[in-house]
Amino acid sequence: MPLLEPGSPTDLIATTTAAFTERFGRPPRLVGWAPGRVNLIGEHTDYNRGLVLPVALPHATWVAVAPRADRQLRLSSAQQDALWTGTLDDLEPAAITGWAAYAAGVLWALREEGLEIPGLDLHVHSTVPLGAGLSSSAALECAVGVALVGLLGRSLEDTHDGVPLRDVLVRAGIRAETEVAGAPTGGMDQTVAVHARAGSALLIDFDDGARRHLDLDLEGRVLLVTDTRVSHELTDGGYAARRADCEAAASALGLDSLRRASLEDVEGLTDERVRRRARHIVTEIARVQRTVDALAQRAWSEVARCFLDSHTSMRDDFEISTDELDTAVSVAVEAGALAARMTGGGFGGSTVAIVPEERLSAVVRAIDAAFTQRSYAAPSHLVVQPGAGASVEAVDALGG
Repeated sequence: MPLLEPGSPTDLIATTTAAFTERFGRPPRLVGWAPGRVNLIGEHTDYNRGLVLPVALPHATWVAVAPRADRQLRLSSAQQDALWTGTLDDLEPAAITGWAAYAAGVLWALREEGLEIPGLDLHVHSTVPLGAGLSSSAALECAVGVALVGLLGRSLEDTHDGVPLRDVLVRAGIRAETEVAGAPTGGMDQTVAVHARAGSALLIDFDDGARRHLDLDLEGRVLLVTDTRVSHELTDGGYAARRADCEAAASALGLDSLRRASLEDVEGLTDERVRRRARHIVTEIARVQRTVDALAQRAWSEVARCFLDSHTSMRDDFEISTDELDTAVSVAVEAGALAARMTGGGFGGSTVAIVPEERLSAVVRAIDAAFTQRSYAAPSHLVVQPGAGASVEAVDALGG
């Protein structure tokens, strides 16, 4: 049963370090890393000041970095052909394009926060699938952020102007994504990439900023993520259109966000499309809380209902699913998964399923067969143990 493995951290650090040395002719000072994520439930609720329940993937992005004595910036990636070069004077949103928007954009945002940004060389390597809706962009942003913090001799436990540095990194990642890369996301991805704990899901309330770690004991079940290979792109307009519809709904109701809306409120909206968008948000926020309660009570049938209702809402009301996502969800459940739903921003990407360990191979085979029968691209699969948040390693300490 082929699964996409996260790789050994020691091996990945060595690979990233060696590639940096080959590219730039000297070893890096340190390596920062940050995980991708899969959201258990709570889609498009973050920018509506709602609840989300993500976990960090064991698959991560690794960033090797070393300072320079001049003002030059050189950024390379194992996943991209183009080397981005510039200077500290080029750290402005309009001057940063392509994949570097997510990396150099963080340097710009951290400089805006008042951190001292040196000239530097930087190399990226990632095991987070690109375009799969698993937050490869936030993993890159947060890995760059923690690498820079380490380069400056700071700890993630420090504060900056009275703000925990972890939260500064989250803010910088969000600004890089929204203001430089142009993807109007809500902050879930960066928050879990920095604050996750191994073995736990992270309940985030985007109304008051509260975070709560929830032990995720699935009692003999595993999280299976299926990448449908339908590329998910946050900057293609669909995501922004859904966000605009949500803002229009809140405005029509005279509210500052849909977090304040009831189902009765949104059913009174006159614009049919906007009404359906708002209905998804209001019911999805409620489903996150229902899922949290059900997980605490080990009420697995209720978890299954929440996943099914969530997927149906995203398919019908928010209109962000695809035939491939629908197929992966329905076939997983038919083959023995307890629950399944699409995950992430939609328009492609991945599904997440809770699968009894003894049914894992059967579920994977069934999905693969269904995709072959329908002439879809072959999917890939990840088994997820909830991972930890971003960190940094000194190369010298690892024998580099």
